[in-house]
Amino acid sequence: MIKSMTGYGKEVLVLPDKKITIELRSLNSKQFDFNARIPSFYREKEQEMRQMITNSLLRGKVDFFIHAELTGATQNHVLNNELAIQYYKQLKNLESQLENPGDSDYMALLMRMPDVLQTTGHELDDEEWMALKSGLQVALEAINRFREQEGESLYHDIKSRIHKIEELLVLVEPHEEQRILNIRQKLEKEVQSWIEAGRADQNRFEQELIYYLEKYDITEEKVRLKRHCEYFLETLDMKDSQGKKLGFIGQEIGREINTMGSKANESNIQKIVVQMKDELEKIKEQLANIL
Repeated sequence: MIKSMTGYGKEVLVLPDKKITIELRSLNSKQFDFNARIPSFYREKEQEMRQMITNSLLRGKVDFFIHAELTGATQNHVLNNELAIQYYKQLKNLESQLENPGDSDYMALLMRMPDVLQTTGHELDDEEWMALKSGLQVALEAINRFREQEGESLYHDIKSRIHKIEELLVLVEPHEEQRILNIRQKLEKEVQSWIEAGRADQNRFEQELIYYLEKYDITEEKVRLKRHCEYFLETLDMKDSQGKKLGFIGQEIGREINTMGSKANESNIQKIVVQMKDELEKIKEQLANIL
């Protein structure tokens, strides 16, 4: 079953001296793009947590957040003066560029800026790490469930559009006989004057006619398009999500549709080809979000 790359997972841990909130958000991306915002005292385990997330989510733009709120009786806070001053200078510079800055409570703003107020004296022990690791696993399970639910919606939408392309392919056949007749009549009309003038041979004309009819024949494109659609549906039903593979098959489907359109030379078939392209374009949009 396919999975979406869009997802969200959250877990809240309540420990004796702190409350830890773990959040994961993911969007579509061709590769694994990871961004982490975690407290400094968890940095030593960032690589290990990153590996857990990579192994579980595989691909996508992933934002990882940990917020730790101390609830114990002893909380040692230190003001990061240098960082606060930098924030202050930036705020003043921004204020000077505004036409109507208004009254600004800089101290209140600075206290809410990231890492201005830091907690000291905290060390990550084994018990807390095991709790954090377990909480991250729960958040990963939650985001994967979200991805599966989103993937199910994508699955039904994409499958219905592939079936629509197959239905449109069947509609091509009734127009083929008339199409061949139109091509033959057009060629006969253009060459007839040459035959009457003695500048063209009837036997040669028949040979040329056969050549052009074979050139405009779309039987191979129809057969390949049908096979590509069947292969697409087989891949769609695989146990593991195959987003990249489906993308490649989608390219082959598009190639056959385009070739069929360029060779069709018949208005009704051209209209059907346009409908096929429209369905395929919507499929490609959905495939961009599949794991």
